Amino acid sequence: MTAVRNPLLPGCYPDPTICRVGEDYYLVTSTFEYFPGLPVFRSRDLVSWEQIGHVVDRPGQLDFDGIASSGGLYAPTLRHHDGVFWLVCTLVDQQDDTRGGNFLMTATDPAGPWSDPGWLDVDGIDPSIFFDDDGRVWMHGTRPAREPEWHDQTEVWVRELDPETKKLVGPEQVIWNGALRNVVWAEAPHLYKVDGTYYLLAAEGGTEFHHAVSIARADSVTGPYVGNKGNPILTHRHLGRGSDVVGAGHADLVQAADGSWWATLLGMRPYGGYHYNLGRETFLVPVVWEDGWPVFAPGVGRVLDEVEVPFAGQVRPGVAQGCVSGVVRPDDLRWTSLRRPAAGFSSARGDGWDLRMRPSTLGDPVTPAFLGVRQQHKDVDVRATVRAALAAGEDVGLTVRQSEDDHVRVFVTGADGGKERRVVAVHRQGGIETTLGELSLAGGAEEPVTLTVSARGQDYSLLAGAADEEPATVAVVDGRALDSVATGGFLGLWIGVYATSNGRPTATIARVERFEYVPVA
Repeated sequence: MTAVRNPLLPGCYPDPTICRVGEDYYLVTSTFEYFPGLPVFRSRDLVSWEQIGHVVDRPGQLDFDGIASSGGLYAPTLRHHDGVFWLVCTLVDQQDDTRGGNFLMTATDPAGPWSDPGWLDVDGIDPSIFFDDDGRVWMHGTRPAREPEWHDQTEVWVRELDPETKKLVGPEQVIWNGALRNVVWAEAPHLYKVDGTYYLLAAEGGTEFHHAVSIARADSVTGPYVGNKGNPILTHRHLGRGSDVVGAGHADLVQAADGSWWATLLGMRPYGGYHYNLGRETFLVPVVWEDGWPVFAPGVGRVLDEVEVPFAGQVRPGVAQGCVSGVVRPDDLRWTSLRRPAAGFSSARGDGWDLRMRPSTLGDPVTPAFLGVRQQHKDVDVRATVRAALAAGEDVGLTVRQSEDDHVRVFVTGADGGKERRVVAVHRQGGIETTLGELSLAGGAEEPVTLTVSARGQDYSLLAGAADEEPATVAVVDGRALDSVATGGFLGLWIGVYATSNGRPTATIARVERFEYVPVA
């Protein structure tokens, strides 16, 4: 027996969906505007998780161009049936509601390649798919209620899907509006069939402090559904904002090979006050069935720091819970760019890579020369060693990114004549930039510089040093200005390298010699 520490996947891995195929478990989460999208994880024991690929990994599948932060890919559902993996999801463009929508992709190997999307003629978000034992397939999802009785009332619909044509057929039924009257955002629906009864699992309360998990059941897939009298069956809202985990919700159920039941769900870990810089993370709770209903986290009714998994073996080093640690090589699957593949501006070289500088900046909703990883630990040192012959107005640096409008940068910048090397720290807050500090560096224009983000709780120290020099602090940033509580949106923080000519034509190539992500115990 092995204890798995929660969160199962630390850092910004929201909206987890899980399924089991034989002895293997597969899990996918939302990724919004980051590329590649929808990471696929595999585990044999629910404890050790290894990323094996992405669902969206090539430019022809989906168009993210111009989609702002916290738009993009929302709330996937992953299922397996007759040798095929099926995934449904929503592409959201918050500036243009005529773009995107719900789509379906399939693959015989979850590591990929996945098919191009088949678009589904239905509005709303959070689609899910259910394969009944009579061969019929049912799509379901959530949308604003057509005839709302209160503000932000939503409804869950269900409709049959033809598995051959992958088109919706037959009549649509609205089956749920939430467990409680006046509840907002009844969403993230999933259907299951257990011992001949249909169960509808759904979130409600919005994906923040009031988030919750509710359950209903019916004798027919189209209802009528009757809610559990104990709804919500899991929430942390009654624990207050000082709880170790808040916002628990958006759950998915899976039955293990030994017959036990489990649920993955999202939650947030506040620190430094009510702020959760690591974003919405993936957690695990045990489930038992009593009187025909699932009981989440029996005996405690909340997400625990550790969960005992009876059938789990020893945790394998390097794949435990999908964490980044140490030198992050260019071929690591956890690297992400924005909206398009990084191959358009980067190429690997040893432990590092070349960044072909672009005129676009981190403030533009496009694809700047940026590569980052999720911040997964409250206390961490992230170091990047860079070198480049910079022209005036060109920058290469390290960023802590929330969005286009909210991020922090520490960067080496070029000056007229190329004789002076300066390091500058900037905080972009609500789209307005403030210079926090500067320092000059000794050495030649192309000598390496090591830039560091040293996070200790909500203090983010930005440091820089030339080769063989002790790094100096350029500025210290209050991380409470960077999380989604302060800025809005749905994302945790990413830390990564970038290179920009700030709107000027350029042929400069910045060399990233090494990138390290080192958690601090």
